[in-house]
Amino acid sequence: MSSTINQHLAQNQAASLFRLAVGLVTALAVTLSLFWLMQYLIETADRTLNEDGAGNLVDFVRVKRDEAIERRQLKPKKPPPPDKAPPQPPTPQLDNLNPNAEKIAISAVPVETDIEMTGGFSLGVGEGDYLPIVKVAPIYPNRALTRGIEGYCVVQYTVTRQGTTKDPVVIESQCTSSLFHSASVNAALKFKYKPRIMDGEAVEVPGVQNKFTYEITE
Repeated sequence: MSSTINQHLAQNQAASLFRLAVGLVTALAVTLSLFWLMQYLIETADRTLNEDGAGNLVDFVRVKRDEAIERRQLKPKKPPPPDKAPPQPPTPQLDNLNPNAEKIAISAVPVETDIEMTGGFSLGVGEGDYLPIVKVAPIYPNRALTRGIEGYCVVQYTVTRQGTTKDPVVIESQCTSSLFHSASVNAALKFKYKPRIMDGEAVEVPGVQNKFTYEITE
């Protein structure tokens, strides 16, 4: 019984060694085949590249073309010939000229330079009352405008000798709202007048009044 088991183990061991030897031989053959195949592929690939590179190369050379710009010279048109000048009138001829003819005597006009100024002569400025030249409209107060307040306001001031205004004062009894005071005074200060002339001199005129009316127009 033991001998049979030993024989069986020996047979299995021999079979394993045989299979191992066959596998090694087969692996070696496959490895050598792969190396040979790789070498063949490398050689054939190098040959293909060399053959492809051996072709003719065509060089493209871009030649710059001579471009001569031809400029057309436009000659100016010849102007039309001028019209013929009109003929000159004939020179008048004086017949029967007598150089010994009598000359006409012309007497000089008498001029008198004596001017009588006994009555006096005045260059002074004429007399006259003051007259308005520039009147500026007042600016409608914003508070009165938003509240819809209308009315009027009378301002009294003095017209100076230069034609300006000074010392403007609102007449309370003749002003419908205090909202119009400031706007009326500012407008009166911008007035311009022709001053009053008395005895050739400008004089101030106090107590001049102006009424400012405030109305909302739609």
